[in-house]
Amino acid sequence: MKSQKLIYFVSDAHLGTPDHQSSLFREKKLVAFLDSIKDSASDIFLMGDLFDFWFEYKTVVPRGFSRILGKIAELSDSGIRMHYFTGNHDIWMFNYLENETGIIVYRHPTAITLNGKHFFLAHGDGLDETDHTFRILKWIFTNRVLQWGFARLHPNFAFRIANGWSKRSRMIHGVDPFKSEQEPIVQYSRKYLENQGYDFLVFGHRHCPVDYPLNDHTRLFILGDWMTHFTYAVFDGEKMRLGSWQ
Repeated sequence: MKSQKLIYFVSDAHLGTPDHQSSLFREKKLVAFLDSIKDSASDIFLMGDLFDFWFEYKTVVPRGFSRILGKIAELSDSGIRMHYFTGNHDIWMFNYLENETGIIVYRHPTAITLNGKHFFLAHGDGLDETDHTFRILKWIFTNRVLQWGFARLHPNFAFRIANGWSKRSRMIHGVDPFKSEQEPIVQYSRKYLENQGYDFLVFGHRHCPVDYPLNDHTRLFILGDWMTHFTYAVFDGEKMRLGSWQ
């Protein structure tokens, strides 16, 4: 990490939904935020579901998002290390963003050390061990044979199906208030991660901004979203905090 530089974490913009006008408003807002931190950031972590739906054919990618993709490329070209964790809505991200923008794509939860502090980073989906339906769906969506089959569909037809499924999924589940110790993400953290020497656990997915102490040494951060909260986390080399962009 560059000296005296900050590391930022954002998640869940779900660009593309529910309509073009509101998505474009949020996209411009996110681009303005990224532009505002370009002089202070050494690294920026996009923690998943930047897009409400994403699928890459060999020669076709979803229409739109020119502002955010251009900003990611600009920041990467300027020397800021850009990182992307795939979420459950953009799980079909392959190599387009890596090749075109230079962003580093992570497809699994990852442990990383930043300025001597130990982080566990993940989008946060699939951590509820009791949600068997979601786990089955994730297996289906990550199956290479089924991905190949989906890619055989014409994009106009395939994207209509996928966008309809994405909106249906979100309408069914919604966003519930954070329930502290009853949260699957907290239970997962306590069961697998709390005693692993991590300083910070950072997740997206849950859409509510949370700074939650697991013990005297480890804090769990949920990043909120860029749909209603417009929140982020920032690490200054020693401490981590949540912020909001207005």
